[in-house]
Amino acid sequence: MFSHLDADNQPTMVDVGGKPVTRRSAQARARILLPEVVRAGLAGGELHTPKGPVFQTAIIAGTMAAKRTHELIPFCHPLPLDAVKIAIRMAEDGHAVIDCQVRVEHRTGVEMEALTGAAIAALTIYDMCKALSHDMVISEVRLLAKTGGKGDSGVATPAHG
Repeated sequence: MFSHLDADNQPTMVDVGGKPVTRRSAQARARILLPEVVRAGLAGGELHTPKGPVFQTAIIAGTMAAKRTHELIPFCHPLPLDAVKIAIRMAEDGHAVIDCQVRVEHRTGVEMEALTGAAIAALTIYDMCKALSHDMVISEVRLLAKTGGKGDSGVATPAHG
């Protein structure tokens, strides 16, 4: 049985009321390939376009999105996030690499919040750079690690897949 279906096979939010409150965290990553015409705006670790500082804006957008995940993804619980940390760096292969770490003390995990933060940061980079090129490719939006919840050893569990 799927967790978001009730006994009558109808969609439902998972009842987490009986779960213990634990410290939970998740780290997600997204990558966006930036063509040379876009990378030409790099200076001092920031990408500058006529719309402003791209990476700083993407960090703000990703943080806002992580906090509003429950409004975007059906059945996600609204969570009082303790921390959202987004870092963006350029890789040698021309990708901007976006890492989003989210932490909460609650009854449910924050994987979707971390994934949403990373994905929206990547979409923001695309939006701010599309006047320069549409040849950007967002890829590898994935969960890297999570902690907390049932059976947690306190060590980040790498995501597989």
